[in-house]
Amino acid sequence: MGIASKNQSIQDWITQQWVILFGQRIDNDKYQWLLGPYGGTKGIGIKFVEQLAKEENLVIDSQRKKQGLLDSILNLRLSEIELKKLSQEVIDFYENTSNYDLLLKAKWNPFLKIFGTLIKSVFSKRIEQLNVPIENLEDASGLTNEIIKLVDTKTNEVKRTIWIRTFKSTGQVVYSGVYETCSLPNKQICIKAIFPLPNGNATVILTPSVGKNGELILDSSGQRIGDSGFYFLLRDSKGQLWSKFIKSFKDKLVVKSMNDRITATQTLTLWNLKILEFEYEIKKLHTIE
Repeated sequence: MGIASKNQSIQDWITQQWVILFGQRIDNDKYQWLLGPYGGTKGIGIKFVEQLAKEENLVIDSQRKKQGLLDSILNLRLSEIELKKLSQEVIDFYENTSNYDLLLKAKWNPFLKIFGTLIKSVFSKRIEQLNVPIENLEDASGLTNEIIKLVDTKTNEVKRTIWIRTFKSTGQVVYSGVYETCSLPNKQICIKAIFPLPNGNATVILTPSVGKNGELILDSSGQRIGDSGFYFLLRDSKGQLWSKFIKSFKDKLVVKSMNDRITATQTLTLWNLKILEFEYEIKKLHTIE
């Protein structure tokens, strides 16, 4: 049995050992679709970007004007019918994400808010990640919206896309993650969001589809490892890789446009019970070409 690294906080060691005990060891080659960057043990947040660039011999690209989560919506390999139906405003948001401003509202299930309190008190402030608001946000709070591209200096090819969102009022990191597409074992193309954690990461794999009104739907409702869903990944003290698929946790995001207004609703559920709902208002900035 694997052992989590000892030189870290006791909270992190316990959660990592839990992944080893109840998860499974994975092979580097067989699970390429799942793998992603791991965080360090001394905080994640903004520092993670510099650490990742150094580890992978990449540089931050500050010259590229087009800074989107996706270089092209075609990367999702939607059907021709879905592409024609998909809102052009939603496409522009995903291809030019940094050209938009974000406002956030949050609504908790009052009976399950304890999960958010636990995450924030034990992990969030210390590792500078997942600073989810505990109190309901009735009035929209402004978020920074920064896309960072890490490129190979020899080929100028984008190797990593990082999306950092922080509260403008406090500077606390809500999400700091690496975003890319992946091909599941069944060849389904998905969006993969990788949130670095000490010696590992939390990875959410979302299957894309298009709704009847042109909305983009991203859903992590898989049933087993190899499907879309929520995964913990871990590198133990000997460098072995472990993963735990959390079947009970689901993440669904619906991004839509109506009357030139883009909104997104993100719903997090546990054991089919809604825990938390985020509502985003997405406003395009007036940029000068």
